[in-house]
Amino acid sequence: MTVRMGQLMHVYPDQYDEYERRHNNLFPEMRQALKEAGAHNYSIYLDKKTGNLFAYLEVDDIEKYNQISEMEACKKWWAYMEPIMDTNPDQSPVTTDLHEVFHLD
Repeated sequence: MTVRMGQLMHVYPDQYDEYERRHNNLFPEMRQALKEAGAHNYSIYLDKKTGNLFAYLEVDDIEKYNQISEMEACKKWWAYMEPIMDTNPDQSPVTTDLHEVFHLD
């Protein structure tokens, strides 16, 4: 069963272009880690007025996807992104998981 996920994050206002550039050049090992974790249909949207990011992705298995945080590729990506966005002490992005209230198939 596919699980749809929505998340909020925040990028610093002077880093919008850099954030997009880095994602347009996603590390190949990070792309592979996402695929191995069962992520697909992954999009991130930016509100340029606030720096808020909205991420949408679908995963095959939420428990399997959550294990991505233990992968070296993910840790490397977090360290790379840490200077340009709000992060936790472990360098992971500060993320708010959203609850789906409506879906039109």
